[in-house]
Amino acid sequence: MLVIKPGQSITEFFDMDLVKGVFKLDVFTSIKKHFGKHFKNSRLRELMEFPVLFLGALAKDTPALYSLMNYADIKGGTWYPEGGMYSIVEGMYKLATELGVKFLFNHDVQEIVVEHGIAKSITAINTGQPATGNQKLLAVSADVIISNADYHFTETKLLHSEYRSYSEKYWDSRVMAPGCLLYYVGLSKKIKNLQHHTLFFDVPFAPHARDIYTTPQWPDEPLFYVSATSVTDTTQAPEGCENLFFLIPVAAGLKGDDEALRKKYFDQMVKRFEARVGEQISDNIVYYKSYAHRDFISDYNAYKGNAYGLANTLLQTAVLKPSCRSKKVKNLFFTGQLTVPGPGVPPSLISGEVVAGQVEKHFRIVRNET
Repeated sequence: MLVIKPGQSITEFFDMDLVKGVFKLDVFTSIKKHFGKHFKNSRLRELMEFPVLFLGALAKDTPALYSLMNYADIKGGTWYPEGGMYSIVEGMYKLATELGVKFLFNHDVQEIVVEHGIAKSITAINTGQPATGNQKLLAVSADVIISNADYHFTETKLLHSEYRSYSEKYWDSRVMAPGCLLYYVGLSKKIKNLQHHTLFFDVPFAPHARDIYTTPQWPDEPLFYVSATSVTDTTQAPEGCENLFFLIPVAAGLKGDDEALRKKYFDQMVKRFEARVGEQISDNIVYYKSYAHRDFISDYNAYKGNAYGLANTLLQTAVLKPSCRSKKVKNLFFTGQLTVPGPGVPPSLISGEVVAGQVEKHFRIVRNET
């Protein structure tokens, strides 16, 4: 399968079954042309193309391979973990601790210390302690380092220049997937005409897509998505209340992300939301929090405030993505949405598995399966 290839060499793809599969998936055809073969209704085509907005390019510039996303949604269904997405994190943490993994929380890594092309240790500051101006650096020795922080941040902020695999010019030339405006909203009432997942296609699709990719700017009339987890999971809100999550995809790297702009878009969305569901919610908002570009940067060091990594264009696929193994530091590896196989929760988890395999391969580590 393409997603489990580490992208270290083109020879990984010298497999006849894989080659046949690639051509079956219309890799060299755009997803727009692919959907055009199967759907004549313009609204259905737009609905099928909407997920492509999060991949980082217009449908005409995205390989048809990524129609697999639509297939997975339609054929496999959309699954919701009991307790919400964070329950997955809790499950992974519990398993890791049972296997002897040690975690250091509230520590900001300051540097990866490299000697003669080998990473020896990392230094970090305990941010959980009051800032005194005399905080001591904690040094943690390492045989292998796997960074799942933002790839650009790790290279440009944690490594000295001579150990960086990619230049600033390289990063600036990358096509980024979008950022997003997020809103977390709590209501003191239940909404009757609402499902767990709702896409609002009440305005034209093309202008919003252009505002993300062709002429990047804050959109005039954006499409948006609403998740109501409390419709499915009663633990997500107090009895008689609703837990809503609003999302607007926007171009990465935009300037002017401030509270006034966020509030403007939120007010626009609420009016459209109320008109479509047939109920008012503005007087029942008991919790409101916005999250956008500057938050992704401050909390996750996200390059250009992106929320979904690199765009999945043909020239940024597989071996053409930033390498999961450093080209300058022998025992430094990368995982996450800016390397193989790409952005999204499942690909990022697969990325960790792929890199674990690379560490085992290069350092002859035998996995204990017991």
